[in-house]
Amino acid sequence: MTTRARNGAAADEKLLEWSLSELMDRARQVRDAAFGSRVTYSPKVFIPLTTLCRDRCGYCTFARSPKQMDAPFLSPDQVLELAVQGAQAGCHEALFTLGERPEQRYPQAREWLAEHGYRSTVEYLAAMCRLVVEETGLLPHANAGALHREELALLRPVTASQGMMIESLRDDLPAHRGAPDKLPQRRLATLEAAGELAIPFTTGILVGIGETARDRLDALRAIAESHRRHGHVQEVIVQNFVPKPDTAMRNAPACSPEDFLQAIAMARLVLPPEVHVQAPPNLSEDFGVLLEAGIDDWGGVSPVTVDHVNPERPWPTLERLREVTEAHGKVLAPRLTVYPEYAAEPDRWLDENMRFAVQDRSDAEGLGRDDPGAVFPERYADAQNVGTGAEVVLIGRKSTAWYSGAAVPAPHLVPGRARAGGAVGEVLDGVRSGQELGEQEIVTLFAARGPEVAAVAELADELRAQAVGDDVTFVRNRNINYTNVCTFKCRFCGFSKGPLSLNLRGKPYLLSLDEIAERVREAWELGCTEVCLQGGIHPSFDGDYYIDVCRAVKDAVPDIHVHGFTALEVIEGAKRLGEPLEKYLRRLADAGLGSLPGTAAEILDDEVRAVLCPDKISTEEWLHCHRVAHSVGLRSNVTMMFGAVEQPVHWARHLLLTRDLQRETGGFTEFVGLPFVHMAAPIYLKRRARRGPTWREVVLVHAIARIVYHGLIDHIQASWVKLGLPGVRQLLQAGVDDVGGTLIDENISRAAGASHGQRIDEAALHAAVTSVGRRLRRRDTLYRILDEDRQPRSA
Repeated sequence: MTTRARNGAAADEKLLEWSLSELMDRARQVRDAAFGSRVTYSPKVFIPLTTLCRDRCGYCTFARSPKQMDAPFLSPDQVLELAVQGAQAGCHEALFTLGERPEQRYPQAREWLAEHGYRSTVEYLAAMCRLVVEETGLLPHANAGALHREELALLRPVTASQGMMIESLRDDLPAHRGAPDKLPQRRLATLEAAGELAIPFTTGILVGIGETARDRLDALRAIAESHRRHGHVQEVIVQNFVPKPDTAMRNAPACSPEDFLQAIAMARLVLPPEVHVQAPPNLSEDFGVLLEAGIDDWGGVSPVTVDHVNPERPWPTLERLREVTEAHGKVLAPRLTVYPEYAAEPDRWLDENMRFAVQDRSDAEGLGRDDPGAVFPERYADAQNVGTGAEVVLIGRKSTAWYSGAAVPAPHLVPGRARAGGAVGEVLDGVRSGQELGEQEIVTLFAARGPEVAAVAELADELRAQAVGDDVTFVRNRNINYTNVCTFKCRFCGFSKGPLSLNLRGKPYLLSLDEIAERVREAWELGCTEVCLQGGIHPSFDGDYYIDVCRAVKDAVPDIHVHGFTALEVIEGAKRLGEPLEKYLRRLADAGLGSLPGTAAEILDDEVRAVLCPDKISTEEWLHCHRVAHSVGLRSNVTMMFGAVEQPVHWARHLLLTRDLQRETGGFTEFVGLPFVHMAAPIYLKRRARRGPTWREVVLVHAIARIVYHGLIDHIQASWVKLGLPGVRQLLQAGVDDVGGTLIDENISRAAGASHGQRIDEAALHAAVTSVGRRLRRRDTLYRILDEDRQPRSA
């Protein structure tokens, strides 16, 4: 034993001498330092694959005999029926519970397996895990007991995590008499093999089955030592024994509350801080006290199935779980069966076959998506052409959760009951006292959950009122996407295509200058003051093409504002002419260009850009282009496409880089959040991205942008095309003051699968704005309020 290990063991021994209040106080401190105010749970469905077991544990009511069952195993249809119910109810986890090696005790189990083509229970379990993840997208967690290395390896490609309770390392417990799989060396061998195979693993101890406090300490130490070797123990369950009728231990005393709380607190203090500590809420009358002992996770809670291990103890409702959690100053967050720390390193911890399944249910932090509704794998039969965009056609089971671009109303988050303590509260207090946010503070705000989200939105709305009052602005504009042919290969783009592409999203096209001019005249006749010009980088373009377009627009309608050309288009145009960027931008301005859109920014972090758009301009090139544009008198805006592959820290860096540039130049007019629309995006179809942001993340991006840019960028815009008007109404109460343009002929979001219309009725905008007590005002591109004759009004 090393000196460090001896010192640690000596410190652990002293825990047995501490009072319960001392243990709990210290455990809370360690938990709060590691996990802050967040307490997680896993929404799951139980799938009891078989209740046959070769072991005879003295406390178990899960195991039954063949004569008590219709069949030794659930059939594939029964497994799938349970899994579908779970997915429809918003679960993320399929927890497979089963007895250990029943085929070695019961001929009925051997015969059933052989008849169905399986050599063992574990082999059948692997097949059912594969069925569930493929058909429902639920993430299987296999709790199959003491498995050999090759059995763990068999399950790894079809599970996101696995588990086995250590229970106790006492080898003479009457509770384990007749249970060969509960031998300590067998359990420890499984724990070690899981670590060697890099399997995110759940284990734990059972308190009150005849062991002592020192025995519990020994078991926790063994778990901690295994984790220090392999890093694989994602959570440790501390479960209290409750006697049940019809078991050998039916007359044994239940685990005392004092012993249970002591065991939880010791687990928190003995285990490395990053290991999550869980206790089941349904086995304690006053389960809130478990938070005071140091847990940070409630475990799996099912809205569909009972706790098959403790069927007499119903789950608390989700609302009750939330109430109790918040009453103790914490916030509740759903997670996946694999914890975020492991989901963030998929190459190490997840088999290649499971990586997209985990990503598909993840939010930006690697927790479970928290929008209510069903989540099923998306399958596509075809796509329907919609003008020059596209609409994907889904087949199979339909998801009902909210997604960016989907025709599903956003869940209600704002306004809401606002309360923020802990780190989020400290950051909000700092803003109110005049402090400027840095990267870590911004990341902290992005972690807000529950009432913390409403608190962030509330502050953003206060700052909005200070900056711009109660006006909500919009611009009458028309999009002109002059070509969908592009030599660049942005992996998120469902709009562009190669020059010879005849795919599911319509054929390649290139508008003539006359066609562009005609669309400009139509826009002016419809009352527009702006045309927004964007398109692919056509291989035939030289840099003069963009100048010719500007001239064609201004020749058609001299008074219309030309808002056009991304930083990519501008940089590529200058490059193809061999012309300095400043000179080229001046020529564009002279030709009639009025401002640049902020698109092509995506996420201003080159690590993320290498995944999303590896052949596109770099972060510094985007910033340089806008810096130069501002220097020659052109205004522009900041956009951020979020929800694809990046994490909150990348959002923070994007906001800070653009804040710094605005402080330098003052040239940005607004921030526009652009939630990633996943449905027809190539990177999603290739199973390399998430399903866009959650609604909570959308609210936070807009609210935090208002907070970060306060005093520098006055206007925060919501994209109704991607969010829908019900969502925009909420964002108007979370720092947003602008709803963008009427967007005649919006094609890019539609090409990615968005279902919202291409042109919005201004009466609908007015209704949405007035419903939250605000006033709709028409503006031009540079935020001057206009009268009905399109003339700027004096202040």
